[in-house]
Amino acid sequence: MNLLRTKPIEQSIADADEPGRKLKRSLSTWDLMIMGVAVAVGAGIFSVGAKAAANFAGPAVTVSFAIAAVTCALAIMCYAEFATAIPVAGSAYVFTYATMGELLAWIIGWNLILELFTAAAVIAKYWGIYLSKVFALMGADVPPALTIGGVDLYWGAFLIVAIFTVLLVLGTKLSARVGNIFTLIKIGVVLFVIVVGFTYVKVENYAPFVPAAEPTGGTGAADVLKQSFFGFLTGAAPAQYGTLGIFAGAALVFFAFIGFDVVATSAEEVKNPQKTLPRGIFGGLAVVTLLYILVSLALTGMVSYTQLAEADNPTLTTAFEAVGDTSAAKVIAFGSLIGLTTVIMVLLMGLSRVVLAMSRDGLLPRSLSKTSDKRSTPVRLQIICGAAVALVAGLTNVDLLEEMINIGTLSAFVVVSLGILVLRRKRPDLKPAFRVPFGKVLPVVSAVLCLYLMTNLAVETWIFFAIWLVIGLAIYFAYGQRHSRLNERFSAANAAVNGSAAESKSGDEDEFTRA
Repeated sequence: MNLLRTKPIEQSIADADEPGRKLKRSLSTWDLMIMGVAVAVGAGIFSVGAKAAANFAGPAVTVSFAIAAVTCALAIMCYAEFATAIPVAGSAYVFTYATMGELLAWIIGWNLILELFTAAAVIAKYWGIYLSKVFALMGADVPPALTIGGVDLYWGAFLIVAIFTVLLVLGTKLSARVGNIFTLIKIGVVLFVIVVGFTYVKVENYAPFVPAAEPTGGTGAADVLKQSFFGFLTGAAPAQYGTLGIFAGAALVFFAFIGFDVVATSAEEVKNPQKTLPRGIFGGLAVVTLLYILVSLALTGMVSYTQLAEADNPTLTTAFEAVGDTSAAKVIAFGSLIGLTTVIMVLLMGLSRVVLAMSRDGLLPRSLSKTSDKRSTPVRLQIICGAAVALVAGLTNVDLLEEMINIGTLSAFVVVSLGILVLRRKRPDLKPAFRVPFGKVLPVVSAVLCLYLMTNLAVETWIFFAIWLVIGLAIYFAYGQRHSRLNERFSAANAAVNGSAAESKSGDEDEFTRA
């Protein structure tokens, strides 16, 4: 059993052209850039910054966003180098398979499924809740959930997932066009909020920029589970703010940048990927970073972070209500709804593409990787993914697992960053259109930063993550390892070698007998 066997890059590219399992190249630089903005600029822009400012970093949440953006940019450089060298669906999973072996590739693919599935389900549920808020602002009382047989059914999640599942089945280009329209609308809403927010800014609200660290006041088991893993390992008492609070805030707001690894999963559907992928990814990242920093500056300048901390669930709406501008709530509610819409679409697409790549390789059932002859989309797989996301979002309390999205992403970022070093050593003959500058330095810095942000996630998140990995390993050894196409090729090659050796030995024995 060779768990470190790697899949040749040429084989990955050849598999992408397999009849009946092929995707159509139809996306441009603009489509990719908008896709990155679409998945990153969601309702989180109106809430995640407020939570990080209130509970972790204070006004220094701007620095938290900058740290998260730099970490993401370094990792995305590694993604861009990989994607231009191996322009096929699957993103970090495919990259790891080509460099570090099948077992680690399975783990990364399994983590990507965790990231994309959980994110899609959480955001689909929030979409339904925001839809009810929009109805309420219009004077209509439409509850976000219906109680059927004692079970709360979040109907909005089913609705939005069904709509985008149909669009993705009909074609990637069509869904990208619809996503482009929604994305441009929500960028307009965000700019409106930024401009209005800055009219309420008071400089004194930025002081102290980095609040002094203070204990949370809890010492029970629940407080230990909620504290950062780094604090748990170092024996520090549960605390908030201070320098560590900035990094804890960065780990939280990193959720805002998860979209760019999803963009890399579309490499197989991009026209001229060697040029299009780097331009689209970095263009989208620049836009997102600018928007988030401007929103965080407006937010912490409008009200003191202590006022945000007094709210049970602080959002940008909390800040506007504090300054007496309740009319902005309607704009924010509308912007949140539009923002979430395109996020769900891109996550559903990314989820199906990762599963597609893994099923092509036999690690998951091969039947899942079949694509439509007419539209070149994985119809069956897209419907299965959509149905699973809708059921979990509509029927469970999935929002408890929000931080699982971040840990899944960061684990993939660590492996991809280190994988670049392996790729360059193993395949110096490859000349990707984009290369991470400064040799080995930036990939190593990227891996260290991502790993450090992982340690700033809560202890309970690490426990859930460990359980997820155990389940994944059980599936791999029970199914994936035995059905792997690479395993079949290795077995066939070994059988051929052993057969030749046996024939040679038999011939020698015959010769000896005749002698």
